[in-house]
Amino acid sequence: MPLPASVSILIPMRNESANVNEILKSVDLQKNLESFEIITLNDSSTDNTSDLITKFNFNSRSIAIEGKTLPTGWLGKNYACHQLALASDAKYLVFIDADVRLSPSAISAAIKTMELNDWDYISPYPAQIAETPLELLIQPLLQWSWFATVPLSIAQRFRIPAMAVANGQFLIVKRTSYFISGGHEKIKNEVIDDIELARLLLKFGFKGGVAEGSAIASCRMYQSATELINGYRKSLWRAFGSPFGSIVAISLLTLSSIMPIIYAMSGSLIGWVGFLAIVTSRFITAFRTKSRWESALLHPLSVALLIALICWSWIGKIRGDLKWRDRKV
Repeated sequence: MPLPASVSILIPMRNESANVNEILKSVDLQKNLESFEIITLNDSSTDNTSDLITKFNFNSRSIAIEGKTLPTGWLGKNYACHQLALASDAKYLVFIDADVRLSPSAISAAIKTMELNDWDYISPYPAQIAETPLELLIQPLLQWSWFATVPLSIAQRFRIPAMAVANGQFLIVKRTSYFISGGHEKIKNEVIDDIELARLLLKFGFKGGVAEGSAIASCRMYQSATELINGYRKSLWRAFGSPFGSIVAISLLTLSSIMPIIYAMSGSLIGWVGFLAIVTSRFITAFRTKSRWESALLHPLSVALLIALICWSWIGKIRGDLKWRDRKV
């Protein structure tokens, strides 16, 4: 049965010529939606993103808007999402990154899950596509970090902002909840906008959470090692709240993921038990989330690289030289 509620699919794009056709095809083919529109925003692209959007042959109602000049105090994606939300009057706002690919029933299935749980927002976590060696070592940690370490049922039931998990690659929120909470305008300079938006919604008493979305969505975030390093560098400094939070996270990651193999290699049985336990959690996560499993046995190396990226991100923050998409963060 088609979903009767109105839906706006909102796609911010900046220099996304490699993704335009595939993401638009993906959302244009959505099924089981009685009333939906696709709104794209070209965010001052210097490639042919705007031309590709204009030339795309939509079957659905579509609106293409040109982003305004980025105001002082805003980060680029946050301002783009803010403009997209203002351009829509639908009941559900569906924010999607250009590198995401959806199954034909992805949006209707996600909204039905929202309605079933009486949620105000949902963040279906896409399968993370990893192909290069560095991607294979780092990207599976995304699902593992929330699937294996965050007690989601507790966080979602009691609406605990500090334990909020979300992924801005694919995030759906009721329009009323979005604007009552302040939306992206309230978090205009937050580099980790997805988690901060989820925290904001929870603080205002709204309900929602992350959902395992690998069956309905996929995403390849980065196309090269350089892109991956720069992408994580721009935001990891903020991931744990403060320098102290980063130190605590690094300490816990070292104790749980690196020390066991060190003790194991020195002949400790407890070390082997700890190593096998953490590797097992990686395999379970990979199975449940359809993510890559090949690097599970290299988990200590993956975590060591992640710690290096956290430190490199803080160095960039201290130096003030963090950039993303040619804009200073």
